[in-house]
Amino acid sequence: MSMVPSVQDIRHAKGIPHRRIEDWKYSDLRAVLDPETLARNARIQWRIKSPPNVERTSIGIDSLPNWAADMLQRHRSASPMDAAALAFDFHGVALRIPPGAQLAEPIHLEFHADGQGQVVMLLGKGASATLHESHSGDGYAFRNISVLIMLEDGARLTQICEAPPASDAVSVETISVVQKANSHYRAHFMQGGGKLSRTEIAILLAGEGAEADLSGVSVLGGKTHADITTRIDHAVPDTTSRQLFKKVAGGHSRAVYQGKITVREGAIGSDSRQTAKALLLSNHAEADLKPELEIFADDVKCAHGAAVGDLDQDSLFYLRARGIPENEARGMLVHAFLQEVVDGIEDDSLRASAVAFVDAGLARAMAGTP
Repeated sequence: MSMVPSVQDIRHAKGIPHRRIEDWKYSDLRAVLDPETLARNARIQWRIKSPPNVERTSIGIDSLPNWAADMLQRHRSASPMDAAALAFDFHGVALRIPPGAQLAEPIHLEFHADGQGQVVMLLGKGASATLHESHSGDGYAFRNISVLIMLEDGARLTQICEAPPASDAVSVETISVVQKANSHYRAHFMQGGGKLSRTEIAILLAGEGAEADLSGVSVLGGKTHADITTRIDHAVPDTTSRQLFKKVAGGHSRAVYQGKITVREGAIGSDSRQTAKALLLSNHAEADLKPELEIFADDVKCAHGAAVGDLDQDSLFYLRARGIPENEARGMLVHAFLQEVVDGIEDDSLRASAVAFVDAGLARAMAGTP
């Protein structure tokens, strides 16, 4: 297939991203991953559970459904790691939800072991679904996953991604979303970090009335690293995007958020807001927050904000003055900081899972903090 780059393309022409590339300046992948490891990596393994009305196909480079091949040809990301996931031993799963289907139960997709792979997902006109994506923790060295999602007119998808800490692993995931008219994509990301962990989300709002709502928490400890990089393209009038990311970094960890909003010429009525906040729980932790706006149209509403700091000392003093031990008081304040994001998960069981994820992460992030 002509869309597939060669190994030489990845190894020599594109190369492994590094800190001299602006989008990767905070996450130097070349420092922790060599081309040979990238090229010889095994097929990723996954487990999937889906409702019976979901069309599910295991895919390989020679066994792509026509609709999936068309999506990959027209809409795949320009990311070099996305190209690598396609080039090296391409395989994965294709999911299609028929028009009008309203899935009451989530689709559960779990990745484990080393490897690279693809997910292609199509929601037909007016369809509605929830995708719960989870990753195993420690026990793997390198993982590279590409996800391509198409939402037809009026389709609605909620995606929950849970990635527990994997302190010795390198993990990259590229999520590309194309939204047609009046579609709604909502995604929540929970990161525990790794030796280097990066989730890259690229959204094309291609139909009027399309809405994207992204949120996430990163709870980091030890020497872990977690990067969320987003790009949202308001390509047509009257589209909406919202982003809210909160990060907690303890130990020697590093939390990264990069978010770029582009409003194209003629995309009047676009409404976009992005907010990123980070709490540093130790003197050795680091947070890099970089929101951007690129606007080529009039009559739009766009705003962004970023803040990095420590816990509010007045609030901490207030709790301690009422007999609450310092560590418990700090935990209460950090929970309150993250609660806004967790409360945005509508499904009760998935929200409970997010709370458990945060609790486990805070125990690591706060270990050894003053």
